[in-house]
Order: sequence, then C-alpha cells, then structure tokens
Amino acid sequence: MPGSVPRIVMKFGGTSVGDLERIRAVAARVKQQKDAGCDVVVVVSAMAGETNKLVGYCNALSPLHDPKEYDSIVATGEQVTSGLLAIALQALGVKSRSRAGWQIPLVTDSAHGKAGIVSVDGTSLLADMADGIVPVVAGFQGIGPDERITTLGRGGSDTSAVAIAAAVKADRCDIYTDVDGIYTTDPRIVAKARKLDKITYEEMLELASVGAKVLQTRSVGLAMREGVRVQVLSSFVEGEALVEGKLPGSLVVDEDEIVEDKLVTGIAYSRDEAKVSVRRIPDRPGIAAAIFGPLSEAGVNVDMIVQSTGADGTTDMTFTTGKADLPRAISTLESVHDNVQYEELLTDDDVVKISVVGTGMRSHAGVASTMFRTLSERSINIQVISTSEIKVSVLVSADYAELAVRALHTAYGLDGV
Repeated sequence: MPGSVPRIVMKFGGTSVGDLERIRAVAARVKQQKDAGCDVVVVVSAMAGETNKLVGYCNALSPLHDPKEYDSIVATGEQVTSGLLAIALQALGVKSRSRAGWQIPLVTDSAHGKAGIVSVDGTSLLADMADGIVPVVAGFQGIGPDERITTLGRGGSDTSAVAIAAAVKADRCDIYTDVDGIYTTDPRIVAKARKLDKITYEEMLELASVGAKVLQTRSVGLAMREGVRVQVLSSFVEGEALVEGKLPGSLVVDEDEIVEDKLVTGIAYSRDEAKVSVRRIPDRPGIAAAIFGPLSEAGVNVDMIVQSTGADGTTDMTFTTGKADLPRAISTLESVHDNVQYEELLTDDDVVKISVVGTGMRSHAGVASTMFRTLSERSINIQVISTSEIKVSVLVSADYAELAVRALHTAYGLDGV
C-alpha cells in the first residue's frame, strides 16, 4: 500500500460522462475526493453513444476496414472525454491534464480491436500526482509494438483503470457506473435482490463470465492477479468523499477480506446463448477433436459441453456458444460433415443459461441438488449442466428465465427484506 496519502483511481463510464452537465458533476466529485486529501487518477470512457457512432462511420465506409485505422478512430471518443473533464476540473481550480493511452504509456500487444495489456508505466502519473495534478486518462486504449494506437475491446476502460491502479499501487480502484453496486442477482427481475458489501474476485469473475454486466471479465481477472481492490458504485448518488470504512458501493476483494462464508453469493443469467446438438456420430476415438478443433480454428467460443453415448455405437455431442457465433458454428460443422459423419445437426437459440455462484460451495455439499430440485418443482426442464469449483450452470428454455432466477434466489436464502 502507498504511504499516508490515500491513492485512488476513479473510473467513470459512458453514462457518467454522457453530456457536459454530467462531466461537470464528475469534476465536482473528483475535486471532492482530492480535497479530502487523496491522490487521484481519473480514467474515463467515451461519452454514451459516441463509440457506437464512430464504429458506424467505419462500417459505413467499408465493412472490411483496416483494424489499425479503426482503432485510431474509435479511440478518439475517450480522448475527447478526458480533455473535457480536464477543462472542467481546471474550471473548479483543480490542476489537471489529460493523457491518451500512449502518453502513459499503456503498452499492448498488436491485436487491434481487442488488444491485451503488456505493461503500464506509472511513472508519469505518479509525477503528476506529486505535483498536485489530477491526470485524466483516456481509457480503452494503448499503444502497440508498431507504435500504432490500439483499443482493448468493449468494456476496456474498466481494464485500463485496473491496470493503472496496479501500476501506481493505488489503495482502491473505484468504478463509477449507473448502478450503485453488485447485487445478488438482477434487481430488475428480483425485487428482493440485495446489494453486496463485498464479493471475492473469484465470485465476481464467475458472475461476470456467465452474464452479470456490472464489470468486464478481463478487468476482474486483472484485479485478481494484481491484488487491486475494486469498488463498484453509482456516479448518480450524491455523498461525501469516499474514505475507508464509509464506502457505499460493493468491494471486490481477496477472499481473506470476506468474513462470512455464504453458500451462494449470487445468481446470474445470460440470454446470449445458443445450443448446438450434433446427433448420431459414430463413436470412435478423436471425435471430440474432429468437432471442436475446427470450431476453435474458426474462432467459435464453446462453453457448456455434454456427450452421451447410445447402445447402438453412436454418440451425441451438445454444446453452447454465443448467439453471434452460431452461424459460424453451423457453417464450420457443415464443412466437416464428411469427416465427422453425423446424421443430424440441430440448433436452438431460444435458451438461457442460469448460474449460481459462491465460494461456500467448496465446503458445502448440496448446492447442485438444491438447484435441480427447485427447477424440477417448477417444471423447468434442464437441457445442459456444467460445474466448476464455485459455480453450477444450467441451460433452460428462455421462457423460464425469470421464473428460474426468482425461484433460485429464494431457494438459496438470498431474498432481502
């Protein structure tokens, strides 16, 4: 941890900086944190809707556009926001300067449009803070090995913020968004969903990977690796400067900071699922590789997998993928038909994945059986099952999504008062 002066990274998403009034409100919040005696680095997203507009320009000119030029264009949204916020802070008497990703530098690999972070040099940011300056960093972007601007993919500003927090050894990375924390499930579906004071990195990573939209998966994984404490909170709730012990949001922390060992922490769902069944395949060694190897080469991400073998010497292979990957999955499987020799290819995109997550599963039995019994009592048929050490996921018909989430939330004792 840093010395006596708290060091905070404050990240603001697109809705938080959606117009000039909101940018002024963000500036006031940053000043409040600075006036409370903190060293502050700010990371910003593009103004709401701006990135979509820029992507639209690229696609309109050429659907097969140069990804390097695409990155150069879409990265400008964050640069505009960082400059505007720096001006707003200066208007309030706060010394501030904007920084693009390359000016830090935040160095990435060469995968334009979805670049991975290689390193972040915090020297310039630490120098700014030592001079009383609040640096405002354009998130979502860095510089590749060819010295071209790169972008980190959608939600990449969260990842930028966590990486910068690690580089400057911040006490905390506060992610300001349009929700006031992390809930046991989607409060739009379950009115009794409760806000969590703390959640472990592992639990948040699992929830993010199976549909929870609060934090981007890569940012959580990075926070876990680097030990960065992350707080999720709303930029639309007024309050005092945030000091330890009076934090209004939800903290994502190491398991050692969690006192209560809950059986289940949260329930997530994802409607972005499609089921693919390859039926009546001759059962022989290497058949899984013959199916999933070409899918991997085609860039199709596969999630839940079930294989069942019949007495007649054939096997069925069922798996899930994202809806956007379904056409490519079908095309790939059709191209390997002669090699795989399946009799039938069935698909269904009217499904939803429901997941229960909690580190308490490591030391308690019966989580899966409670899930199966609860769904059975409501006549909800389970199509596919997958498990990990702290997660159980099932695939069910999309018609039962809300009923399943509500029933499971109650069954695991997560309902609030």
